[in-house]
Amino acid sequence: MRHVTSWVGGLALLALAGGPVLAQASDTTQLPPLSTGVLATLCGATGADAESATAVGYCRGFIVGVGQYNVEISRPGGILPAFCLPQPAPSLAFVQTSFVAWVEANPDQRDTKAVDGLLRWAATTYPCAAPAAAMRRGGQR
Repeated sequence: MRHVTSWVGGLALLALAGGPVLAQASDTTQLPPLSTGVLATLCGATGADAESATAVGYCRGFIVGVGQYNVEISRPGGILPAFCLPQPAPSLAFVQTSFVAWVEANPDQRDTKAVDGLLRWAATTYPCAAPAAAMRRGGQR
């Protein structure tokens, strides 16, 4: 929970600081990189306190952002999607729990960038069927 506290505190400070203050921050002011392990810790936060609620909100916002980005870049004419959600799509609570379990089962992924770890989980959990044309050509579009 110590990691959640430090991340939640950092996020709260960023929210309070606002854009102009951040623009004036010195080059030495940096938040630690968001790793897959840190994201899993945020996603695994439990409790009814404000820190847990903030951690879960950040987790879910990150998941939704990555999901929306995947949809946008894989529209016709774009790249192949990294993952394909079933219909109906799973709930955010299910995705969050599943991601945390995957990170626990794959500790070698904890130090990767959060976006990379989340995309690896999604591609493993929700793989896309290979397009027929790409299969005939033996490659990707």
